[in-house]
Amino acid sequence: MPNDTLTDSEKTRFTFALVEQCVRNTALETLHAGTVPDSATGDYSDVKVVTPYGEIDWTELSRISDAEMKQLMIEITNKVYTFLTYPEDLVTLGPAARWNKPEIDPALMRQAERRRASRLAR
Repeated sequence: MPNDTLTDSEKTRFTFALVEQCVRNTALETLHAGTVPDSATGDYSDVKVVTPYGEIDWTELSRISDAEMKQLMIEITNKVYTFLTYPEDLVTLGPAARWNKPEIDPALMRQAERRRASRLAR
């Protein structure tokens, strides 16, 4: 897939629409709902979760179970597949239109560059 087929503005709009419809509006919203603890230190090192088996530091706590993660990944995968199947009809923006402009992720960019170099070396 060549990456020069879309302008920067088109890539931004496509990215926002894909993330809003395929990631934001998923079971992630349910996981995001609820009470978030306050932290006097600001880094949550002072927050603990009390269980019948002892306390767990908030910074060590998994906030999503394996079953929830599996459900979330299946839902996101199905939504992305549907989005890519019907992009002309689904590239619409709601609240995502006001999000910060996306930026290239350095780690993912390096991975892409390594794979490109490997592919071109063949």
